[in-house]
Amino acid sequence: MRIGIVGAGFVGATTAYALVLRGVGREIILVDKNEMRAQAEADDVLHAVPFAHPLQVRRGSYRDLAGSQVVILSAGVSQQPGESRLQLLERNAAVFREIVPQVLHAAPEAVLVVATNPVDVMTHLAAHYAAEQGVASSRILGSGTMLDTARFRALLGRELGVDAQHVHGYVVGEHGDSEVLTWSIVNIGGASLETFCRERGICFDEEKRQAIDHAVRSAAYQIIAGKGATYYGIGAALARLIHAILHDQRAVLTVCTPLHWVEDVPDVTLSVPHLVGGEGIIARLPLELDAQERKALRNSALLIRTVLDQLAGAL
Repeated sequence: MRIGIVGAGFVGATTAYALVLRGVGREIILVDKNEMRAQAEADDVLHAVPFAHPLQVRRGSYRDLAGSQVVILSAGVSQQPGESRLQLLERNAAVFREIVPQVLHAAPEAVLVVATNPVDVMTHLAAHYAAEQGVASSRILGSGTMLDTARFRALLGRELGVDAQHVHGYVVGEHGDSEVLTWSIVNIGGASLETFCRERGICFDEEKRQAIDHAVRSAAYQIIAGKGATYYGIGAALARLIHAILHDQRAVLTVCTPLHWVEDVPDVTLSVPHLVGGEGIIARLPLELDAQERKALRNSALLIRTVLDQLAGAL
């Protein structure tokens, strides 16, 4: 099982490392315009193999992606001083316009997983360029709010004294400031949050809820302020996602992919729970949100749709 990673920066290289530690796939190909960087990262990750799982890791070119079942797109340009967000997006659109056709030419059957930020917009662009190659949008998905959902569950689990794997709740919408924490449908091992806290004698008031909400939304800002970038969490999230695809696991994950409608907003890419398997997106799952959460999700969708409209000329 071959996995391609286009972009050997922090996210791409850390994802390769997470795949090795988790034992996902059989061969990892790192592709980057900076061949020296790709070679160095491939060698460094390969040296972890004897302590983890027997994978092959090497630098390659686009043609080496042939036979890949999944290709991760983590390439992109950095924001320059004085550059607007829209200008940055236009430059990243140009990068994807070049990358996506080359990837699909080499690996026409691959599922493309987008990790480049802003991931919702970049996934929408990737799907647009893939459609020009005759590839269905169901095979194009982004990491979306997988990491935000993990942060939500981890923080809530710590507060409640429960293993986060038994905390069920989602972060949906944009992977960014307008994301929506779905408090109304949180459950702990099948029990609603309210029932669990009552039975356990836990005081979980609005102040604690707001603290977790703020911590989830601000996590990336705090990490970037302290060390310049985030990559461990997203690397682990991507490894989990790739595992679900390679093994046709049919996992429920908050990935982003183009959607026809979200709360009356047409043709927008954002995160909601999806069933994910070997061919990419299998189905979008329904969300029973309260009125306030639905309004917040609509606002998030409108924000992304506005950016896409501004970018229309770059498509």
